[in-house]
Amino acid sequence: KQRRRVERKVQKPKIKMSREEIEKKKKMIKKTFITVIVLFVIFIIAMIVNNFVILDNNKTTNLVINNRNVTSNLKNEILIEDNVIYLSKSDIANFFDKYIYEDEETNQIITTYDKKIAAIGFENNEMMVNGSKKEIYAHVINRDDTIYIPISEMKDIYNIEIENIESTKVITMDSLDREQKQAIVTSNLAVKSSTNFIAKTIDRVEKGDTVIVISSENGYSRIRTQSGKIGYIKSNKLENEFVVRQNMEEEKQIEGKINLTWDYFSQYGSAPDRSGTTIDGVNVVSPAFFYLDSDGKLKENVGDEGQAYIEWAHDNGYKVWPMVSNAEAARESLSITSEIMNSYTKRQELIEDIVNMCVKYDLDGINVDFENMRQEDINMYSRFIIELTPRLKEIGLVTSVDVTAPDGGETWSLCFDRNVIGDVADYIIFMAYDQNGVSSTKPGTTAGYDWVELSLNKFLTTEEIEPEKIILAVPLYTRVWTTNSEGDIISNPTVAMKNIGNVIPEGTEKKWDDDLKQNYVEYLDGDNTRQIWIEDIDSLKAKVSLIKEHNLAGVASWEKDMETDEFWSMLKEELEIK
Repeated sequence: KQRRRVERKVQKPKIKMSREEIEKKKKMIKKTFITVIVLFVIFIIAMIVNNFVILDNNKTTNLVINNRNVTSNLKNEILIEDNVIYLSKSDIANFFDKYIYEDEETNQIITTYDKKIAAIGFENNEMMVNGSKKEIYAHVINRDDTIYIPISEMKDIYNIEIENIESTKVITMDSLDREQKQAIVTSNLAVKSSTNFIAKTIDRVEKGDTVIVISSENGYSRIRTQSGKIGYIKSNKLENEFVVRQNMEEEKQIEGKINLTWDYFSQYGSAPDRSGTTIDGVNVVSPAFFYLDSDGKLKENVGDEGQAYIEWAHDNGYKVWPMVSNAEAARESLSITSEIMNSYTKRQELIEDIVNMCVKYDLDGINVDFENMRQEDINMYSRFIIELTPRLKEIGLVTSVDVTAPDGGETWSLCFDRNVIGDVADYIIFMAYDQNGVSSTKPGTTAGYDWVELSLNKFLTTEEIEPEKIILAVPLYTRVWTTNSEGDIISNPTVAMKNIGNVIPEGTEKKWDDDLKQNYVEYLDGDNTRQIWIEDIDSLKAKVSLIKEHNLAGVASWEKDMETDEFWSMLKEELEIK
């Protein structure tokens, strides 16, 4: 028998899906379908966004300053009337001159910027610029208690070029002392709002267009189009990049650390004869040439001796920054200086006189040494420095201003706004001496290291003055304090550093005070006691070390001919002056 193998077909049993599973599957299919549709829509939108300009019709005029759209920072709207562009006084203060000032005496707006000071009124179409009258096409206006300045008439003041692009409601303002690069576009392109794959097109450029190149990074260039719009294109779509103008950097008169010495002689004396001599390491001398008299008028004490002094200084490579002092005026009355400071007209008269003296004698700068002023005049003295500095800068001169330590009396210390002076002037000179001076009620050091360091830190932190603007002035003298048996001060005359050895009796023990970083002596003179905190090479070297430690601008010394010869060698070595 043949066996026949019968193959049986095995059928799998059918699995019946529940209603819940069927609904779940339907939802999944629907969700997948919706996702595909959404992705498709996003793709279409991306294609549209990346290929077509989304028109950004500005409701108000946009302002672009130095390739930055600052419209959101505007405090008031921009006015354009009769082709004149106006910015509010608040916006001028924000973008160009934070010290812009409304002078009620003359009913003018006073504004300063770099080498210019301008006064513009509310009625006449004229402006005073650095002492000269200039005809313009508009004046200051007042709209709803907001003061507006015709900035398009003041391009030379702020050193800017302005373009009003009416088609896109964009006004561009570019500083002429800043670098600007341009390039040629090689093909028709969309300019994007960012470098992201999906980014709004904010403008279009065509082949051959010239654009301003703001920056380039990671294969993209940030540009400004001819419409004033700022966006991105690929860097390889630009060619022939060229610099339209370079950054204008102000050259310093002195490279390296400043070493200034005051050469003092009163208005009754005359400049010393220094012919045939040199001062090793010094690069600035400050003779006492100018002062305010009892009528508040600027007087000079130059004469033939002073002109010979200037010639000697220049022949030896020294810059001449003479002192302008208010000492005589302040001795007569605090009101003399106050009257000048509180009048724009009188300030300008004094500034004009200073400028004329500088030109007359071929000077290199000015050292303003106004002391003993009213505390309530603090802002008006700052105005004087704000208005003087651009006039001097215009003719290439340096403005340096002497100030005292931050803590002290109303007329001695609280009359200075050190932050403003340090911001505006080329240099602020901290007169780090007379910690205990002629009017002190108890004996003490002339300039203890700890006090100098503490005060200097206030200049740097509290007053927020840049270290490279601070000159530290040190004393070349000390005081000999004589007190009676009851501790009352009998006298406290100054003694020159070079003569202190002749004052101290032989055999007197010196004790080093490590906080003050000074030698101290005390001895009896009959029934009286004498105390001396000595200024010598060791004490001065300690104070001068702060200049290098904090990267200050340099040193000043009061006053010439009080020093020992080794003082100049020490300064030269410590400050690394060639």
